[in-house]
Parts: sequence; structure tokens; C-alpha cells
Amino acid sequence: MSPMNPINPDGPIGPGIGDGLPGDAGRRTRRTPSGPPTYVLTEDTPVYVISVAAELSGLHPQTLRQYDRLGLVCPDRTAGRGRRYSARDIQQLRDVQRLSQDEGINLAGIKRIIELENQVTALQARIAELADSLEGAATALQQREAAVHASYRRDLVPYQPPTPQSSALVVWRPKR
Repeated sequence: MSPMNPINPDGPIGPGIGDGLPGDAGRRTRRTPSGPPTYVLTEDTPVYVISVAAELSGLHPQTLRQYDRLGLVCPDRTAGRGRRYSARDIQQLRDVQRLSQDEGINLAGIKRIIELENQVTALQARIAELADSLEGAATALQQREAAVHASYRRDLVPYQPPTPQSSALVVWRPKR
């Protein structure tokens, strides 16, 4: 995957991205053998200033500031405290606007919906983690069971002393 410039998709990403400053979350660096690291933008990479995010989401910048104050959408911050929105943040802004305008849900209700969605996502991740752990434990148990079975001695047969009821001897002879 090649790096992507959000302003000019055909141009390279400029310096300063992924330099370890606040707001670098979501950036992935990849070192190439022949040169400096390349930067790959993900949907969590905060790259859009508030004016661009407002235009992309169809909202006024003051609305974005209000949503940030209310905790509905929390963009990353630069070292100078400027807001930087990611593609995920912009989608969340659109969702908040849709819930507010189309569904008639107030902002407190929207905040609760977002909290519950985040909780469901965290629980789903925990379930996947536990399922992986359970699968690993089952595999380890099967390996230990196989090792125990492999350690059985095949040359010995357990001896059971005869009981008074089973003292008869049966001889089998094949038919000719």
C-alpha cells in the first residue's frame, strides 16, 4: 500500500507526518530498504483541519466545536491544541447529524448511543480475544492428550484375575 496525501492523492506526503508529535495516532511507518520510511494513512489518521472536516461533513465549524465540547466526536490535537479530524471522525460527524436531524434524537441521546456502540465494539473485541484464547487452550489440551496416548506401552496387556463366575476356558478352532 503506498502512502496517500489527503489533499493531493497523486502527491507524496509531506514532512512532519508521523514525527512522534501528538496527533500521530493511526499513522503507520514502514521502513524501505532503499530509503526513508514511508507513511501509510489509515482511517484513524488525523489529517483534516476543522475547516476541511466541516466541509466534508456538511456541518458548520462551530457545530464541530460544540460536538467536541459535548464529547460526541473527539478529534486528536496538535501540539498547538488545534483539532485534527480523521476519516472515522468525519463519518461519526455525519452519523451524529443524521441521528439529530433525520431521527430527531437529542444530543444527550446521541452521546448515549455512541457510548453504547463503543461498549458493544469493546465487548465484541473481548469475545474474539476470549475465543482465540479458548481455541489455543483446546489445541494445547489436545496436544497434551496426544502426548499421553503416545506414551502408552503397547507391549503390555492389563491382567485381570479370573472371577469365580468366569473360570471356564473357551478354545476356538477354525473350521477346515
